[in-house]
Amino acid sequence: MSTPPGALSSADIITVLRAASCVFAEDEARLLIDAAQTPADLAAMVDKRTEGLPLEHVLGWAEFCGLRITVEPGVFVPRRRTEFLVRQAVDLVSARVRAVIVDLCCGSGALGVAVATALREPELHATDIEPAAVRCARRNLVAVGGSAYLGDLHGPLPARLRGSVDVLVANVPYVPTDAVAMLPPEARDYEPRVALDGGEDGLDVLRRVAAEAPRWLAPCGHLLIETSESQAPQALEAFARNGLSPRVSHCEESNTTVVIATAAAAAPREPNVAFGAI
Repeated sequence: MSTPPGALSSADIITVLRAASCVFAEDEARLLIDAAQTPADLAAMVDKRTEGLPLEHVLGWAEFCGLRITVEPGVFVPRRRTEFLVRQAVDLVSARVRAVIVDLCCGSGALGVAVATALREPELHATDIEPAAVRCARRNLVAVGGSAYLGDLHGPLPARLRGSVDVLVANVPYVPTDAVAMLPPEARDYEPRVALDGGEDGLDVLRRVAAEAPRWLAPCGHLLIETSESQAPQALEAFARNGLSPRVSHCEESNTTVVIATAAAAAPREPNVAFGAI
């Protein structure tokens, strides 16, 4: 579809968006109108949205935990349900000053930025394997003085962080490979597959994070990871097997399941297991 510049009213946009199966057409129309600089910009943005581009990629930002997070094309869009994980993380370390935060598989950096914003004098580090994600995260982390690194999970983190991370958040891919094709087109077609595909049972990356986390967490430090409710028992097993004390926290309202794993009071011995890169 192509819409003529200068010809779109709010009612026109709502009609077009509804025809493209946009569930919240009225809200999206308002956001697109507010974001457009010219009628031609608005027409182009509506075209992109009706072609299936995620609204956040069209706007260039996503609202997350009350923050406006820059989200560029090709970068995973932070989900509102993941705000539950952020609230859990903040509750665990809100009393600490200068808490060290690590955001793995950071995408836009939304989780780390949201946690850091709620704390006093935080130190934030984030990593992702996708260059576009790291570029985007660096833009967002400026607001909290954080650093983003390109690389696989813990690999690019500064060595000085070993044994000193107070809270590690990781929105790892957890969709089983065979289920990726059933995701909504907005995710399947416009977000990097590496941010979605968690392997045969969806837990490949989670297991790797669980195996490495004890080396990085401070005594009594916390690891929080989102998963599905059905995957939670296997996730609990993976964390417990690596010397962490895990529990499940679930939000009925958003249908979000988070596994929270806590390190021992004393620094654990390094697991004698080697894990390769993805």
